[in-house]
Amino acid sequence: MTRLKTRLSFLLMLMLPLTLGAAGGAESFDFGWRFAKGDHPGAEQGAFNDSGWRALALPHDWSIEGPYDQNAPTGGQGGSLPTGIGWYRKTFRLPESAKGKILRIRFDGVYENSTVWINGHNLGTQPYGYTTFEYDLTPHLVFGARDNVLAVRVDNSHQPNSRWYSGSGIYRHTWLRTSERLRIPSWGVSVTTPAISKERAVVRARVNVRNDNPGARTAEVTLAVLDASGAIVAQGKAKAGGGFGETALPAPASIAPGAELEFAGEVTLPRPQLWSPDTPSLYRLRATVTEDGRDSDVADTTFGVRAILFDVNRGFVLNGKKVILRGMCLHHEAGSVGAAVPDAVLRRRLLLLKEMGCNAVRTSHNPMAPEFYNLCDELGLLVMAEIFDEWARHKEASKFGYAEYFKDWHERDLTTYVRQNRNHPSIVIWSAGNEIREQRSPDGPKILRELVNIFHREDPTRPVTAALDQVYTDKGPVPAAFADLLDVVGYNYVDRWGDRAESQYSTDRSLYPARKFIGTEDTGASGERGSYPLDSPLVSTPGKDKSKKAIVQDGAPRGARYPAITLRAQALWKFIATHDYVAGNFSWTGFDYLGESVWPRKLSGVGPLDTCGFKKDSFYFYQSIWTTKPMIHLLPHWNWQGREGQTIPVVVFTNANFAELFLNGRSLGVKSKEFPRQGMWGGWNGYARPLVNYTTPDLHFSWDAPYEPGELRAVAYDIEGKVIAEARVRTAGAPAALELGVDRAALAADGRDVAHVTVRALDAKGVFAPLAKDKITFEISGPATLIGVDNGNPASHESYKGNTRALYAGMALALVQSEAAGKAGVVKVTARAKGLKEATVEIDAR
Repeated sequence: MTRLKTRLSFLLMLMLPLTLGAAGGAESFDFGWRFAKGDHPGAEQGAFNDSGWRALALPHDWSIEGPYDQNAPTGGQGGSLPTGIGWYRKTFRLPESAKGKILRIRFDGVYENSTVWINGHNLGTQPYGYTTFEYDLTPHLVFGARDNVLAVRVDNSHQPNSRWYSGSGIYRHTWLRTSERLRIPSWGVSVTTPAISKERAVVRARVNVRNDNPGARTAEVTLAVLDASGAIVAQGKAKAGGGFGETALPAPASIAPGAELEFAGEVTLPRPQLWSPDTPSLYRLRATVTEDGRDSDVADTTFGVRAILFDVNRGFVLNGKKVILRGMCLHHEAGSVGAAVPDAVLRRRLLLLKEMGCNAVRTSHNPMAPEFYNLCDELGLLVMAEIFDEWARHKEASKFGYAEYFKDWHERDLTTYVRQNRNHPSIVIWSAGNEIREQRSPDGPKILRELVNIFHREDPTRPVTAALDQVYTDKGPVPAAFADLLDVVGYNYVDRWGDRAESQYSTDRSLYPARKFIGTEDTGASGERGSYPLDSPLVSTPGKDKSKKAIVQDGAPRGARYPAITLRAQALWKFIATHDYVAGNFSWTGFDYLGESVWPRKLSGVGPLDTCGFKKDSFYFYQSIWTTKPMIHLLPHWNWQGREGQTIPVVVFTNANFAELFLNGRSLGVKSKEFPRQGMWGGWNGYARPLVNYTTPDLHFSWDAPYEPGELRAVAYDIEGKVIAEARVRTAGAPAALELGVDRAALAADGRDVAHVTVRALDAKGVFAPLAKDKITFEISGPATLIGVDNGNPASHESYKGNTRALYAGMALALVQSEAAGKAGVVKVTARAKGLKEATVEIDAR
């Protein structure tokens, strides 16, 4: 019955229109797989009995299923989670009509060392776990009433091989592409816009056409540009053999068997809509290959019309305007789902960054899934696309990392990566590596030169950087022979060493006036959600004694100022915002992430958003400096029983110049700030704007408030004294009830869509209870599945895949995914806890 269902589903899928976009016309191959952990000799053979294996759909990450183990081979770097070896198999049938066509299987990511077989034939091994790869199935397939068996062995047993959580398995989408033998190969279209004005844009396309027929074939290529509605707004033809011309009409070109030929053409797009973070307008280039007037292949490529420039004086310039990169570094996993991140989860995470005011992301330190770049195109996020964390030399924390494969694989992996992603308007700069060990080694310049040349060969339109943590240290600057090879020099923690703590980029600006600067990684405003350690001292032990634990680390002071307020992050932003020659920076990191931790912690909690996507106080710090819509945020919570009369530091983040704090209706004073401070203009003692007599040079406000139960209220005022935003925190009683919220009212009944259900504890009066730790049980009814539970606690060892979770700082999260395609109905989610009133929410799956 299982094989029959798989066959019927597959035949139905073949009859549907091609899904254009993420996989360039390919059809999903995610459903109908079987999986087993451990090694299973002979599982590559079609006759192998896999009936006892687990049935599942991709993407899948077996590591996130646990359990946690202090002695796991991954160590704290890998989140103390298991890895090992696993097998996947899929049995499917193909119609007779597919004979004579080219069929290729594409994997967007398998971690790691994957070997693939079709019907017992070995197709190859891909070591690197982050790049997309594909194989030609055509010579080994059978058709009609006979089964094909695709088998994949994944070997992630060599540990440690990463400095953060990697996940294990086929953790990204899979696709099957069926095409004629005269075709456009994968990533065979390149689109650029070399000339842009308000009236017109030149859209230049290069299209490779491959002939897999036994004899020569004659081909033509036509081009069409489609707008967001699908209407054709420009069209033309391409010439064979390269060269451009708007009016030339090429004759058909002959392509030898087994050969590829490049066609090139330009079309003029009238009144183009420019792509930018504020207006992420997208177009599609449709390249059609014809033979004797018959369409042989069609490829749609999404692109945007935009002009980028990294300027020595103006920093980053987009469409002629200076733009500061307000960036966050991101890892590829997402809390309770691990590395197998559903598209809806990824979308929510990126939207949260946009809400915070972020306009740029860095793929630290490896390629992301294809849908990540598609979403950045759609949502308007600028991307620094990074590919390697190691070159030829290992890092101490990754004994079996990419350095194992760099010599033999770096050119193939890099070439594929650039070709696959070069048409994304969101990508504005490439990064060749992060904190690689070769920065000061004799072979460093040689390796970097080769990588930069590959980037430029495959994409001449974007600059290349690398994230250098040794650009300056107590040993002096990184050699010019290395740094000068970069189009833009990337600084990791520019303020870490010596006088750079204050001078930052200005010293190197004087030393290297032709250098272009970007902050590839910087200390962010950190802190755990709901944690306010009042009693920690504010000094650290100086010296080189590593056994002495620092009280203050990496600019995250504790005690009266709380971890959420990082003065170091404020100083970095002040410099970047007032020095145009710095393109911007990327803070570490946008979200808490699994790994880089010490037991009993399983994750690094340095993001303004935790693994649930719940906002920390630092989220509002960034929002206050990066957005203009009036906002205000107040911290800490106001539950300090036993500390009555004790002074509690209170902090306010707001993008307003003025704020006032009230305790139980009594004003504790108005405070003011101005950044950047304005100087005189238009004569002595003249100012362009009303002068703010600021009370603090910081980018936040703080008060000392004597604790008494009740309400804290913060009010933001504009320059005329009008209230423009308010925030309140109240003293809560004991938890009495649960409250559920959901980020969407409906789910697509496609087996993929996900709803985020948030549970909060309330007291008897409906006030949020920030200290609640009650254990929650989730129940699901209807056509949906619970795929993950989380609370953001860095030290929790509860399973992400169960149906229970303790509240952390009063909150928890459940991820609910629709069941297989076609199963519609009402999904009911209920949360229960002992002694608390339960809560229920309904979601419509349709």
